[in-house]
Amino acid sequence: MARLQGRTLFFITSPRSPFKMIPEISLLVKDFTGKGWNTTTQEEFIKELVQDEHFEGTGSPKDLAFSARDRINRGPKALGFVDLKPSIQLTDAGKNFIDEDLCEEALLRQLLKFQLPSPYHTETTNPDVTFCVKPYLEILRLVYTLEKVTFDEIMIFGMQLTSYTKFDEVIQKILKFREAKENNRGSYKNFMGKYRDDEIFSIFSDDIQQGNTKTRESKDASVAKFIKTKASNQRDYTDACFRYLRATGLVSISQKGKSLYITPEKKAEVEYYLNNIDRKPVFIDSEREYKAYLFDSTVPTLYTDDRDNIIQELRVISPGISYSDWDIFALKKELKHKLTERKAGIISKQVKRLKDYKEYADVIGTFGDIMNKAYYDTPLMFEWNTWRAMTMLDGGNIVANLKFDDNGDPLSTASGNMADIVCDYGKFALAVEVTMQSGQKQYEMEGEPVSRHLAKLKKETGKEAYCFFIAPKINESCIAHFFVLHKLNLSSYGGESVIIPLELDVFTKMVEQSGKATYEPSPEQVHKFCKYSMEVAKSVNNEMEWYEKIRSKALDWLAA
Repeated sequence: MARLQGRTLFFITSPRSPFKMIPEISLLVKDFTGKGWNTTTQEEFIKELVQDEHFEGTGSPKDLAFSARDRINRGPKALGFVDLKPSIQLTDAGKNFIDEDLCEEALLRQLLKFQLPSPYHTETTNPDVTFCVKPYLEILRLVYTLEKVTFDEIMIFGMQLTSYTKFDEVIQKILKFREAKENNRGSYKNFMGKYRDDEIFSIFSDDIQQGNTKTRESKDASVAKFIKTKASNQRDYTDACFRYLRATGLVSISQKGKSLYITPEKKAEVEYYLNNIDRKPVFIDSEREYKAYLFDSTVPTLYTDDRDNIIQELRVISPGISYSDWDIFALKKELKHKLTERKAGIISKQVKRLKDYKEYADVIGTFGDIMNKAYYDTPLMFEWNTWRAMTMLDGGNIVANLKFDDNGDPLSTASGNMADIVCDYGKFALAVEVTMQSGQKQYEMEGEPVSRHLAKLKKETGKEAYCFFIAPKINESCIAHFFVLHKLNLSSYGGESVIIPLELDVFTKMVEQSGKATYEPSPEQVHKFCKYSMEVAKSVNNEMEWYEKIRSKALDWLAA
């Protein structure tokens, strides 16, 4: 049971993408249904999870049980997808969530119910802040009311919405901030940072005055460190709020990823929720009644629970078809099918523009913005833009494994059991992996998974397969690891693993060469580059000599 000890909102931060809960919930209920959720089962669960192809990471070696609680208590339990007491059970809401046809609807229903306080999140004795809020509902209301809300505005002010009664106060604070921003003539970063820190100081003034400034993460009890920690926490919670709200499809994100707005075709649906869902938390003092409410897969009533609303949406997408005899479940599945079909059409048009080099300048400019970390979700934009670059680069069938929203915009990065991008060139295949990680963490997080993804691609296609590994900066441990794999004939990896590390500025220059070429580059030129890496690995003395040679070749990869 969590204690509400803070003075600001919090949101579910683990996992970062809500749909990554699905394989973890499935594993939990498959192997542990009916068992108690205790230290033993928690340790057993995390040991099984780290072996699962969908999971990225190793779990905390010092406290496996904590790692399990981090994966299950924060998201699956808090959102009512699983019941952990008296024994592990999948709830009705959870059954819908792990159903591919119903997962988005199930997620939305549970987010609209998430509340503070609850029997799962109780307030401390004599709390300084009284919570009385459904956080996702009120942030959605904030976005709707102001038409567009930036990441910084939610981080600084939206996190203060600990009670729905503070809504108007928060609106006024945001409007005042916007006015001050308009009048600011200096650096926005400095302006925003000071404004944020002043708000944090005001929120936690009692703690600061009483000297309660020590945080769990550090022995440093200075006010500066305290404010920095609170700012970091608020950023993490805002990031989580953005991701989970985006997954509902009700909101869209601006091109730079710095603001949320209501998806135009979802405006009527959002209005329905804001007008019909009670803002007050319920069953705060009864865990039995709260669980019955939370686990109910029919509460609250969604806009799409009304047949007429679904039919109206379907007629916009597919006019002229009569749906009068269809039941509600068939209508819901048909709507999802039609939206998926429409999305495929949108992405197909994007691919055509890319292959015609009509997006060339934007692709190059986006890589520049990625290097400058101009985006709210840089890893997602990196993955998406690399897919665009590979699509434009050299033909072939290029598939991004990231998740797109209904409008064909990037929604979340690829799941952990596959390459970020797969390029099918007929005779051979190419996996492309991207990461913003640097230093030793790059090697720890990416080294083995990249090798595994390439092996999986070889097995699935039955073709020669290679891999580009792209990052702003390549760690020397990764270079050594990939160099060694060129030389090892491992059956578990399908033989030698040709993984070519490319720094982002080098890859960008490869794309620029393609754009400036007087002819259309062919897949065979990619093939030659990959084979060159194999040949060089056999002839050089060490990994750095190999890396410098392939880097030099990449800068002139279209040469004969």
